[in-house]
Amino acid sequence: MTRIVLASQSPRRKKLLQQIGLAFEISPSDVEEISSHTEPGPMVEDLAALKATDVASKFSDSFIIGSDTIVVHNGEVLGKPADADEAFSFLSRLSGTHHFVYTGVAFVKTDKNGTIQAKHTFYEQTKVTFSTLGEQEIKAYIKSGNPMDKAGSYGIQDDLGALFVEKIDGDYYNVVGFPLNRFYREIKSFFPEFDIMSS
Repeated sequence: MTRIVLASQSPRRKKLLQQIGLAFEISPSDVEEISSHTEPGPMVEDLAALKATDVASKFSDSFIIGSDTIVVHNGEVLGKPADADEAFSFLSRLSGTHHFVYTGVAFVKTDKNGTIQAKHTFYEQTKVTFSTLGEQEIKAYIKSGNPMDKAGSYGIQDDLGALFVEKIDGDYYNVVGFPLNRFYREIKSFFPEFDIMSS
């Protein structure tokens, strides 16, 4: 049976794939995350493919899943905050406005010799609207430590982060970090041998 490898150490992606009963191992990529693309969709697809391809070099007869998530507000990419001050800046900007979350996913399949047989990428976009946040609310959330490892400085699944989201237009799980519905549809179309429903 082909090994399934997640090229990410994100606890959120791990949890979501476990949620659907997928049996996989984790091998995070340490490739430098630089993309030549400036448009958000192609950028996250490119970064996901970089990660999956990097990890694919270590596994033969395997199916590698790479992923990357970014937050885009008024055309600017907000990554993981460098410190509490940047987290405060990001959350202040998101307050009372909408932004977009993009997640890119890449599939890379290797043969028994470790050669890449097939590659496929896609991305999903979700629109998120924040209610207006007070300074003390933002500071309390930052004090919890939850914003520091997340793009845009928040997690929709967090106890406090969930309170900030007024509404979303699109896939909730995409905002968490992995678009499960699109993942399932793409797997069925491009790699039907992976029957998730019977795993």
